[in-house]
Amino acid sequence: MDKLLPKLKRKISKYRQQDRTVSKKDFVIGGIIGIFIAASPYLFYLYESVPDQQVWNTFLFTYNSKGWGSANLSMWILTGKIIPLIFLVIWFFTNRHWWYHALLVPITMYTYQIVVLFNDDNKYIDEFQLIYILPVMAVIIPSIYLIRAQIFNKINNAGKSMKELEEEFMIKPKGLMGTLKQYF
Repeated sequence: MDKLLPKLKRKISKYRQQDRTVSKKDFVIGGIIGIFIAASPYLFYLYESVPDQQVWNTFLFTYNSKGWGSANLSMWILTGKIIPLIFLVIWFFTNRHWWYHALLVPITMYTYQIVVLFNDDNKYIDEFQLIYILPVMAVIIPSIYLIRAQIFNKINNAGKSMKELEEEFMIKPKGLMGTLKQYF
C-alpha cells in the first residue's frame, strides 16, 4: 500500500500539470478572440468611414444602397447586427454549459436580419422574422427541455448536486478544430 501512494501522487501531479498547460494554438486563438472583443467598439464605428451617398465605390467592390438611399446608413445597420452576431458565435463555441444550443436562436435571428438587409425590397426588414426562426426554435427548445429533464432526473436518482451534473454535461473540446468537430 505504501508503494502505491507515491505512484498515485505522481499521477495526480501529472494530471494537474496537463490541466494547467495551454497549447500554443489555444493561446493564439484566445488572444485573437480577446483582441476582437477589446476592439469591438472600434469595429462598430467603421461605418463612419463609409460615404453618405447611395453608391459606394472602393477598389474591391461597388455597393449600391438602393432601398436605403445611403451606404452609410446601411453599413450602420449592418454593424449593429454583425457585431452582436459575432459575439454570439464566440459565446456559442466557447460555452461549456448544457444550454449552449439556446444561443442558436438569436444567432439565426441576426443571420436572417443580415440577409434581409441586403435584399432589394427593404420595407420588411426586421418583420416576420419569427416565422423563419420558428423551425430552429422547434428543434432547440424541446431539446433543451429534454436535457434539463435528464439533469433533474439524475439529480433525483443519483443524489448529485447541480454543479456535478452540469460538469457531467459539459463539453470539453480539444482546441478549435475539436470544438468544430463536436458541433458538426
